[in-house]
Amino acid sequence: MAKVYLALAILFEVIGTSSLKASTGFTRLYPSILVVLGYGASFYFLSLVFKTMQVGVVYAVWSGLGIVLITLIGFIIYRETPDLPAILGLCLIIAGVAVINLFSDTVH
Repeated sequence: MAKVYLALAILFEVIGTSSLKASTGFTRLYPSILVVLGYGASFYFLSLVFKTMQVGVVYAVWSGLGIVLITLIGFIIYRETPDLPAILGLCLIIAGVAVINLFSDTVH
């Protein structure tokens, strides 16, 4: 169940972060509400994950996949194109998350 909670935490973090951009400095009401709800739900699900998984592993997966997903949303919605070094860095993040999930005994 921890991996489901972690996936939900990542999803809500991505909603919160993409809404933060759309809120334009908290000047737009609905995106601003989504920021608060998204981050609130994300931290709630993270707190559930921390009951059974190590904080460093959880944070690495949560932040790493969040970065990759936010970059994809930035590309699709906001037309923000990452350059080659950014793409290479994102590939390294994905590789790191994969190594943790495939080979680490700390992931349940």
